[in-house]
Amino acid sequence: MNEGALRYFMEVARSGSLSAASATLHVAISAISRQIAKLEEQVGTPLFERAPRGMVLTDAGRLLLAHARRMALESDAVLNSIASLHSSLGNEIRIACSQGLAEDVLPSAIAAFRKRHPATRFHVMVGVSAEIGRLVTNGDVDLAIAFNLQPGKGVVVRHAQRSPLFAVMSASHPLARRKQITLDDLRVHPLAVTSQATTTRMLLDMACNMAGVLIEPVYTSSHGGALYAFVRDSDAILLAGYVSVAARLRHDGLVAKPIDNLEMQSRSLQVQVMAGRLLPEVIERFISDMVVRLQSLDAATPRIKKKA
Repeated sequence: MNEGALRYFMEVARSGSLSAASATLHVAISAISRQIAKLEEQVGTPLFERAPRGMVLTDAGRLLLAHARRMALESDAVLNSIASLHSSLGNEIRIACSQGLAEDVLPSAIAAFRKRHPATRFHVMVGVSAEIGRLVTNGDVDLAIAFNLQPGKGVVVRHAQRSPLFAVMSASHPLARRKQITLDDLRVHPLAVTSQATTTRMLLDMACNMAGVLIEPVYTSSHGGALYAFVRDSDAILLAGYVSVAARLRHDGLVAKPIDNLEMQSRSLQVQVMAGRLLPEVIERFISDMVVRLQSLDAATPRIKKKA
């Protein structure tokens, strides 16, 4: 397929109209339309539905878009690898991650990787799981490391491990000596939780709905660092994954206790990549290192004590 035609096709798919694509590409609408028509003739089926709201991809169009994105990413990766042979710039790895991983886990992994691969550059985007999945499938990032209830379409899960919620509190908190915490315990103590779109808040809401109870957090924020600081300096309890806080607990005088609730144990920590994409070697190396690091953290995670 013609590379220029695919570039026009991808822009029309992104912008939703020929006129918007024309403005972005600085190419006449008629030229873009001709290239789209040639692609449709080549594949033997329409790629877009011409609707009043704009150009909407057909099923065939969505398949071609996924293929075109993979081709573009792989071409860029090859060019970057060739350039790195004669340049100190090296390769760039673009990562999307959940906020709980952006404070300690991912920066430590990047720092360790760059000691062995100092020419590698990183760009990290932080978001919630739904946004992160779209970034992967759209080719805006090379991989995602995120908390998920279930993976979205168009991604391949390269690694997954259970990542239940923990109750994080001061070591002097009345519940700090407990081996594990229950939902009833959370009801009678101030609670700090991330905002609605996060998997943490979704799991709390699921647990409350299943138990038929209402828990109103005293502090809700989209910023995990703010929640952590609040709990560190108060008698409140923070809901968080163990990997998100493990490195700072002892230093800040906090403890993390497992929560004995099925709903709060029903998420996983996943490493995701675009389905069907051939990744550059440097990204594969980073994924391998990241998986080893995550497995080590998982091995150190406290578990629910099963009743005899």
